[in-house]
Amino acid sequence: MKRNVLSLCVLMTVISWATAADLEWPAWRGPNSDGKSPDTGLLKQWPDDGPKLLWKVDSIGVGFSSVAVAGGKVFVTGDQNGKLKIFALGLDGKPLWQTDHGKGRGGPDGSRASPVFDNGNLYLLGGHGLVGCYGAKDGQKRWSREAQEFGGGPGGWGYAESVLIYKNMAIFKPGGKNCIVALDKRNGETIWQSSGFNAGPEYGSCIAVVFEGQPMIVTGTSQGLCAVDAANGKLLWSNNWSAGNTANCPTPAYADGYVFWANGYGSGGICLKLKKADGKVMADVAWTTKEMNCHHGGYVIHGGYIYGNHGGGWNCLDLKTGQKQWSEGAVGKGSLCFADGMLYLFSEGGGQAGLTTCSPAGLQLKGKVKVKGNGPSWAHPVVVGGRLYLRYDTNLYCFDVKNAG
Repeated sequence: MKRNVLSLCVLMTVISWATAADLEWPAWRGPNSDGKSPDTGLLKQWPDDGPKLLWKVDSIGVGFSSVAVAGGKVFVTGDQNGKLKIFALGLDGKPLWQTDHGKGRGGPDGSRASPVFDNGNLYLLGGHGLVGCYGAKDGQKRWSREAQEFGGGPGGWGYAESVLIYKNMAIFKPGGKNCIVALDKRNGETIWQSSGFNAGPEYGSCIAVVFEGQPMIVTGTSQGLCAVDAANGKLLWSNNWSAGNTANCPTPAYADGYVFWANGYGSGGICLKLKKADGKVMADVAWTTKEMNCHHGGYVIHGGYIYGNHGGGWNCLDLKTGQKQWSEGAVGKGSLCFADGMLYLFSEGGGQAGLTTCSPAGLQLKGKVKVKGNGPSWAHPVVVGGRLYLRYDTNLYCFDVKNAG
């Protein structure tokens, strides 16, 4: 009997550890770079005054960085006193450490890129091109490189992408003829530089896609969409949609053999269908649309539909055809993430967040909460571990969104 009880305790400990590991948000747009959380058991309706506030921190500097939540800590970046800083907080919101990551951008925009957690380390690309690795336990620097080493340069608003960790590589875009670079995540040494095209890095991040056995890195640039071989950086395919746009900010999304990318400034979106012929992966245009004019807030793909920011509100499009299912204002222009069958929206202006249904049948608002800050809020909401994190200006809010029932 005692042995059975002990075995049960050990099993429950293993299950709890595995669940905690699964419920992390280690990188920009979550564990799979798709804006979707692994959380379940969350509230489907918020109280009239919003979910319970667990804590608030008001000293993380200015910026648009979203949080990473991993290893029992919360990580975020902000500009403070002319420096770009990485802040580490406990899950109770208490400060653990902070470290400088080069010069800040200054002005109202501040930090942009989200820190990325992998195997006890943090990775960050700063607005001036400094990319570095730090110990997540104490913030001690492991290595750093400069984007300018690779011959490229940022757009007018500086570098804004978050580093992609793929296998043993830390991947980002310096821009130029070697637009995408893969560094050894352990020591920062160069593994490969992309070839076959020349483009500015713009502001979205890279994603890793495997299609019919071909691993590739997909990203948006100043010259459109492209994909390179994840093993060597050689160009696989490209499309010049949105080339020369004022700014291409959102990160592409992938699902079920389709790559979707939408931008603002009237550009709209494009959906490419991947195929493999004669051993090579190609990307054909499935459809284009003006029904997702997305400045910065992004989109998620769920159940064969795309949900994303369109102008001053939100649209739902069919992934395969681009047909619009609905258009709603909700909380207004903003950013979003997905968790437990619901959408979490966060407005660009005024700090308004909303919980909504995620269905092609229509959008239903299931609760609101408002947070304080100044200027536009371009940080994306994060839901993980039963908590909703909202970053607005120098403030970071943490709400309890678990369903206690």
